[in-house]
Amino acid sequence: MDISLILKIAGLGFLVALASQILSKSGRDEQAMFVTIAGILVALMLLITEIRNLFDMITAMFGI
Repeated sequence: MDISLILKIAGLGFLVALASQILSKSGRDEQAMFVTIAGILVALMLLITEIRNLFDMITAMFGI
């Protein structure tokens, strides 16, 4: 794991928060909620490969 993944997720969080705030202030609360949900899903997609690598490492360590 390197720092680029952390920076990607932090940047994504910043952009999603900014877009959500702008949409909320303009009265588009439903779109703000969808942007937030989409941001969470994109962050989870970024993390899936790291979680898979973790499980592979654990199974290799214990020989399961």
